[in-house]
Amino acid sequence: MKERVLLVDDEVEFLEIMAERMRARDMEVTTSTSATEALSLIAAESYDAVIMDFMMPEMDGIQALKTIKEKRPEMQIILLTGHATVQKGVEAMKAGAMDFVEKPADLDALAKKIKKAHHQKAVIVQKQSQDKVIEALRKFGM
Repeated sequence: MKERVLLVDDEVEFLEIMAERMRARDMEVTTSTSATEALSLIAAESYDAVIMDFMMPEMDGIQALKTIKEKRPEMQIILLTGHATVQKGVEAMKAGAMDFVEKPADLDALAKKIKKAHHQKAVIVQKQSQDKVIEALRKFGM
């Protein structure tokens, strides 16, 4: 099964190159040039991983990350940055990011992180489903 990835970056050329390289690795890739558009896509579709630029004009990656995690806690988010600092990395991880990667991203390493994200999301979704079944059984006194 192909990994479904949402790639979000305001740098169009970077976005196109990364999407092309990910597709060459047999991933299903959707792209977005803004966090706002990405939030709309996430509301409508499910992705195994969201790869998002940390610094974007209208909403930065941390704000978008927090919004996504509020609505879709199972979503696995990897933030990309061209200006990494330990402080930013810690902030991203505390906000729920799966990982924090410096640009230019090593695509082989990123592909491994996406496969890991796919697995982690599947585990979370399975647990959520089990919790719903248990809750339903409790309601019926079973």
